[in-house]
Amino acid sequence: MTPVKTTTTKEKKEIKPTVKPARYFEGLGGRKSAMARVRLFTKKGDTTINDQEIDKYFKTLRQRHAAISPLVLMNAKDTMFFTAHVSGGGLSAQSEAVRHGLSRALVKFNEEYRKRLKKSGFLTRDAREVERKKYGLKKARKGPQWAKR
Repeated sequence: MTPVKTTTTKEKKEIKPTVKPARYFEGLGGRKSAMARVRLFTKKGDTTINDQEIDKYFKTLRQRHAAISPLVLMNAKDTMFFTAHVSGGGLSAQSEAVRHGLSRALVKFNEEYRKRLKKSGFLTRDAREVERKKYGLKKARKGPQWAKR
């Protein structure tokens, strides 16, 4: 006798069509201990930082302006948008890290932007860091008060 093959009905996984993500250009920026990964999209959309609106994440106008200044300089604020993931540092350092990463992404998008961004100082990472406190001193360089008597 031949064995009878029994087939069990397994639930078939639904195959969802894969949606290709929109083309983007990525740049990594830094300032102090803040790091930002910026993705620049060529279509119009909402600018988000850590999945929040830019107005909600950066409270002050100075920080918002620092973050989007490369797009304003290139007159591309209305035609492009970006998303950023930022970690470390304070909000001011994070906004400058986003500016640095966005500038690098713009250069990947169009190499002709490099000259104007470099002249404005957006492509140079600001290397200033906090100086460490030394023993025997109150701060990094401030010594204890001295009295003769």
